[in-house]
Amino acid sequence: MARHAPRTSESTQQLREDLNQLTQTIEELVNATADDSRSNIKELRERAEKRLKDTRERLETRGERIYDEARENVTQQADACDRYVHENPWTSIGIGAGVGVVIGMLIGRR
Repeated sequence: MARHAPRTSESTQQLREDLNQLTQTIEELVNATADDSRSNIKELRERAEKRLKDTRERLETRGERIYDEARENVTQQADACDRYVHENPWTSIGIGAGVGVVIGMLIGRR
């Protein structure tokens, strides 16, 4: 899980930058509408639409990648757990029994 931390940090930073750029462009668009200069509004509107589209595509791509990484990680964890249980059945039974005893004791205290 630690190996994903730098990648997640970079993704978070990129997302912040994308959202800041989009926010700035939208603010410029709002301020430009006060001037009511048609060429200025059209140019800013096109820039805002482009940035919005680019940001949306990046977010979708990142979301898909994060989902795929999480799914792969969960699958690897489940496979590792399955292998451990098959390789060490009595240890697994002992661990399960121990956890059951602890939970039983905690419930019995109430």
